[in-house]
This record gives sequence, C-alpha cells and structure tokens, in this order.
Amino acid sequence: MTRVVRFHQHGGPEVLRIEDVALSPPGSGEVQIRVKALGLNRAEALLRAASYIETPTLPSGLGLEAAGVIEAIGVGVKDFAPGDSVSVIPPQSMIRWPAYGEFATYPAGLVVKHPPSLDWQTAAAVWMQYLTAYGALIDIAGLHSGDHVVITAASSSVGLAAIQIANRVGATAIAVTRTSAKRQALLDAGAAEVVTLAEEDLAARLNEIAGPEGVRVVFDAIGGPIFEPLTAAMSRGGILIEYGGVSREPTPFPLPAVLSKTLTLRGYLVHEITGNPVKLEAAKAFIVEGLEHGTLRPIIDRTFAFDQIVEAHRYLESNEQFGKIVVTI
Repeated sequence: MTRVVRFHQHGGPEVLRIEDVALSPPGSGEVQIRVKALGLNRAEALLRAASYIETPTLPSGLGLEAAGVIEAIGVGVKDFAPGDSVSVIPPQSMIRWPAYGEFATYPAGLVVKHPPSLDWQTAAAVWMQYLTAYGALIDIAGLHSGDHVVITAASSSVGLAAIQIANRVGATAIAVTRTSAKRQALLDAGAAEVVTLAEEDLAARLNEIAGPEGVRVVFDAIGGPIFEPLTAAMSRGGILIEYGGVSREPTPFPLPAVLSKTLTLRGYLVHEITGNPVKLEAAKAFIVEGLEHGTLRPIIDRTFAFDQIVEAHRYLESNEQFGKIVVTI
C-alpha cells in the first residue's frame, strides 16, 4: 500500500484526501519513483475545482511535478536504474499520470536525471515553469538579445522563470505585477523594469521603457482588459502569447493595434513542447545547461509537508506566493 492524494468531489482545497491505495508495479517502458518532493501548480487547483482542460472520473488523483529516487523499472527501460535521482516532465494528462503520492509511476520518456547539485525541493520545482516559459519565449517567439519582453503575473513561478530565460538570452525583461509590494523582489529576481497595474498607466509605462520601437514579445497569463494597453505598446510585427487567462473580465480583441501593427496573438499550452519529442529534447538541453551554469535558479516560496496538502492548496489559491510552492514527503 502507498499513500496518495485524491478527491472524490470537486471543490476547494478541503476536498483533498490522503488515502491508502494498492501499489502496482511499473508497466512496460515505465519507471516507478519514490517521491521526495512535489511541485504545486495552478493547473492542479483548476482540476480539483472542475475548471481544467481535463475532466476526471472521480475519485481522481492529481499533480504534475515530482522529484525522487527510482524504486523500480518496467520491461524495456534501459536508461534508468533503481537508485537514480530523477525529476518528472509534466505529462499530457495528470489524471493518467498523477504525481501526488509517496510513489508515482511515469513513462521513462518523461523522466529526467537532473543536475546532481539540485536538492529535492528544487528539482521538483523545475520543469513546469521552465518548459512553459521556454516554449513561449524561445521556441515560438524566438526571443533574442535586444528584445523587450513583457511578462505579466511576473511573481508566479512561470513569470520568474521567464525573467531568467529572458536574461539568459540578453533580452530586457519587463515584469508586470498588481501592486508595488513585490517590486523590489522582482528587481532582485532579474527584472530590468517593473510596472504595477494598480498604480501606473500600463501602456504609458511600457512606451516609456521600450521607446518608439515598442515591445516585440508579450508573455501574458491574465487576459482581460490589459490586452488593449499591452498591444498599444507593442512593436510592428510583435507577438503576444497567451497562456493563462486568469482575468474574470472579458478580453477585448484589440483590432486597431492588431491591424496597424500586423500583430500576432497566439494561444499556447506547454503540451506543444512536452508532446513533441524533438522540441522537448531541445528544451531539456537549454534548461539543464541553464541549471548547471546557474543562469536558471528555481525560486521556492514556501515548503509544506505531505500531510499539509490542504493547507498547501489554500496557499496556492491565495495568489500571495513569490515563486514555487513545494511539498515534501
């Protein structure tokens, strides 16, 4: 038997339960991991609340990121052995491959031997944030030295990863946050400039920072009314990549800016990277090299114990965190 987190009905953090279930051996091409730490993501809160892109059959497990030690390998697995320290690439379906448990089983292709310098908490905080930011900024937008990139929801784990990736390629990272409470922390994390939505005119500040050439790349998790000031500050031929849609307000289509500047507005899911073996290998190489060189450094906001999973999800929903929430087992 092993302990896992499941929910039997949709709702708030309180629906999460730790339960004992039978532990099955890994199948062909799979590895079984004794989990040491979990990385928490907003997608897990959305699945629990019935607001995610997947609809689970109840009861359901959940979770997208884990790090630990390989306990057993299935038939046909050649690149891993029991005792290896590994972390997990977020799967296409967390319903099929849930991470929240003392043990987790994954296809070998989604398992990575991370740099040995990483502790368990840091290793569990790597893949979702950096793969998401890499796919948008590097694979799609081709971000490069001299670019200005606007990063909304900048204090999230993905936002902070985007700032680090922008700095790694020589771009200017402009962090957008709600208030000035996190301004200094964002500057310390590598943002060249910080714009506060509640206290400043977004378009005016972006035009002031980027100058007449404008912002070529926008990496947005919010949507809603900020689409118009964001696109107003973009350069001709610029691209806005939407990956979140957190705003509860309608998102207007900024027709004048799109037409006059020939802008691209593009939806994006990290599955575009994790579901493409060639792109995934390129992303892994970029991220591992950045981790080894120290240009990519996961920022962990708070760590909870496994028995505190409900409290961890409450904090996840508070939007107060700066970086990643991690659960240790």
